[in-house]
Amino acid sequence: MWRRAGPIRLRLAEITGRRVRRPLGPPAPTETFSDSAPASSSLHHNLGTFRDSIGAPPSRSLSTKPEGGGGRECWSCGAKGAFLSCGSCRSVQPVDPAVDYFRIFGLDRGYNIKDNSLEGKYKDWQKKLHPDLVHSKSEKERAFAAEQSALVIDAYRTLSKPLPRALYMLELEGIHVDEEKTINDPGLLMEMMEIREAVSEACDSQTLEKIQSQMKRKLETWSKSFQEAFDKRDFNRAVEATQRMRYYERAMEETVKKL
Repeated sequence: MWRRAGPIRLRLAEITGRRVRRPLGPPAPTETFSDSAPASSSLHHNLGTFRDSIGAPPSRSLSTKPEGGGGRECWSCGAKGAFLSCGSCRSVQPVDPAVDYFRIFGLDRGYNIKDNSLEGKYKDWQKKLHPDLVHSKSEKERAFAAEQSALVIDAYRTLSKPLPRALYMLELEGIHVDEEKTINDPGLLMEMMEIREAVSEACDSQTLEKIQSQMKRKLETWSKSFQEAFDKRDFNRAVEATQRMRYYERAMEETVKKL
């Protein structure tokens, strides 16, 4: 299920624990994906039990404003174009709500990202923003550093993995995906039950690695489906792809726990 969201707020509120008043809007439309194939009452009972057993992931709010503007004036030295930190005096700047996660890493918005495009920049920012490195600064700047560092960490975690990156890109389009919504697809749920059983019965790392490899390929397949749908702005298909990505990602996590 997804809904068209109103103006998107910066996720900093979630990171720092501050409350943000969300704008009121009209009731949001919803889209429900279901499988039309009939299923026996016994199957529905088993699938219902499976839904309860897998649990739903915690609700997230990956939010930011869609367009980042130019750097602002440094609060400390007045230099123009200050970003997360000032290029002139190196003072850490307050969080700019107009900056999205892609801009933090100097990237154009897009689903395909190479890991090395993120890691190097992430380390560079943490060298400048980590609170432990500004302990001698003013209380004001230490607070800025804590917020900026948390924001960069969240941006890195979000963009470095296919599923959170996909969800974030949908958020930038004003679409919120209900991650607590389970898919009413008996075929997929049966597959997940079988995978869980296979993982539980696996008694050696070779078997687990084989299962993990299978799940990785399926995750990659749906990841490509997401990109194709997103590029065509077919958001119904894009949302459906993220829902299936979530199931295969959780299956991979199950194998990792047992390896």
